[in-house]
Amino acid sequence: MTAEVTVESLARRVAILEAEADIRRIQARYMFLCDTPNPEYGVEDDKARIDRIVQLYTRDAIWEGVGEYYDNQFGRAVGQEAIRAHFEGFWDEKRDPRLILNCHYLTSEQIHVHDDLVNADGQWVHMQPWLFSDGTAMLRSSRLNNLFRKEPDGKWKIARTRTENVFIAPLPATWASDYPSKMVLMQP
Repeated sequence: MTAEVTVESLARRVAILEAEADIRRIQARYMFLCDTPNPEYGVEDDKARIDRIVQLYTRDAIWEGVGEYYDNQFGRAVGQEAIRAHFEGFWDEKRDPRLILNCHYLTSEQIHVHDDLVNADGQWVHMQPWLFSDGTAMLRSSRLNNLFRKEPDGKWKIARTRTENVFIAPLPATWASDYPSKMVLMQP
């Protein structure tokens, strides 16, 4: 093996590792921004939160729920504006009951950077408790099979979010006794 081949091989391996790290961060950031109450410091309303979520997606991105439980519940949104409308439904001020607690826990990560180094896919399992203003609550688990694309500016973005139900379990209204109305940990 020549020094040139070794350098090329190492450069490719570094590019793959950097892509995996970027994808891991963008997926975690997406989940972080979807938590309720929103933990992002300086984001005072849901419009600003949704703006930040939409910025994580490519212009032609797809967000879809698939499978027997999510086809009709979440549907399919194509493009940033459709994805924006999808999220506006979650945090609509007029929604009754309102979502007051939701936290995403990610596990079982698999990230695959494709040979072209500009496309990748990733799979996760996530679980999230939901609590609504009327006291109803549930525990939801889903599998994610997402696509990512490196944009011409060199930044990775989500090209597709695809989620499928693993289970939904009702929780008693008293399952969470203490929870904040506002997150403060990320404040300077």
